[in-house]
Amino acid sequence: MARYLGPRCALCRYIGDKLMLKGDKCLSARCPFERRGNVPPGGRSKTRRRISDRGMQLREKQKVRFTYGVLEAQFRRFFAEAERLPGMSSDNILVLLERRLDNVVYRLGFGTSRQQARQIVRHGHIRVNERRVDIPSYLVKAGDVISWRPQSSKTALYKVIAEQVQARNVPSWLRLDEAQMKATVVSLPTPEDVDSRLSGKAVVEYYSR
Repeated sequence: MARYLGPRCALCRYIGDKLMLKGDKCLSARCPFERRGNVPPGGRSKTRRRISDRGMQLREKQKVRFTYGVLEAQFRRFFAEAERLPGMSSDNILVLLERRLDNVVYRLGFGTSRQQARQIVRHGHIRVNERRVDIPSYLVKAGDVISWRPQSSKTALYKVIAEQVQARNVPSWLRLDEAQMKATVVSLPTPEDVDSRLSGKAVVEYYSR
């Protein structure tokens, strides 16, 4: 499957906002966004040109897509599903993305970034309701139990994450048992549980034209 192989920090500079794509590095002084400032990649200009309303919608749509690490074709499928669901499509698209298994693993602190969380899922370390699930786009449901495979709990990665997980803030729609490294999806996320910097409305406006 195709995936983005370029520098992830360049995506933050293109958007003009820190998307937390590199985990803890984004919080350190080594973050290129902090060192180079809000300067677009690839050019020497120190200022951003004014963009049209259409361009702003595109940038906001890309901001959502880059944050969750979803390719365009898959993102369009999520949007089509959001339109079929009852309620506002602008809220549905963000809630669907928030329910992705790789995002849930990230939210629980099992990965320092969504990219790492995606690799953890793909490598088969995570179980949902006692069954191994290696599909990052799997959508969790209320009542689902997320845990590590017993074999994975013996790895060095698991031991590092188990030591760091207590410092992570877990959203209210998830309940984490830190001792057992097991979590329960208490309820489905709401639009209020999503990063307030992300605009589902801009996504709808972009695809509606």
